[in-house]
Amino acid sequence: MAAFPREELEEMVRRWLEAVKRAEAENDWGKHLTPFYTEDAEYSWNVGPNDDFMARGRDQIRDWALGAEMAGLDGWTYPYQQVLIDEKRGEVVGFWKQIAPFKRPDGSNYEVAGIGGTWFRYAGNYRWCQQKDFFDIGNVAALIGELDQAGLLDNVMKEKIRKGAEGELMPGHARRQG
Repeated sequence: MAAFPREELEEMVRRWLEAVKRAEAENDWGKHLTPFYTEDAEYSWNVGPNDDFMARGRDQIRDWALGAEMAGLDGWTYPYQQVLIDEKRGEVVGFWKQIAPFKRPDGSNYEVAGIGGTWFRYAGNYRWCQQKDFFDIGNVAALIGELDQAGLLDNVMKEKIRKGAEGELMPGHARRQG
């Protein structure tokens, strides 16, 4: 693993966080975040005990991770709570929240309990070569259920859930072999 100047990684994080805010504001994750990946980057996460997601290459990241996976989440925000930088390893870890664009009757935000995060590997030239997200899928499912019960779940998300319940995998998802 290569070492990088601390200032360069801090600038990368600053640029990334600005792009995330623009993506949230315009609900266009692909447009704003795709340029931050190398052509051969990998973006992955786990979706419980039987399902993993992996996008390989900038096109799959744009189309699957930032496109299909974000569909139905219009207006959601993902504010970073903390960012840790390891310039010697060229790695960054960011911790974020997942907040829906609705308020509960008591005025509190609908948000995923706990905290999620991302582990990035930096490739230089203001590009990530690897991104691995981590979050509590149980808390995500609980909030999705709560939004559904409140009549606030987007139709696109309802369709994705229906297909998943019928065993249809979205692009990039694979059943774990075990």
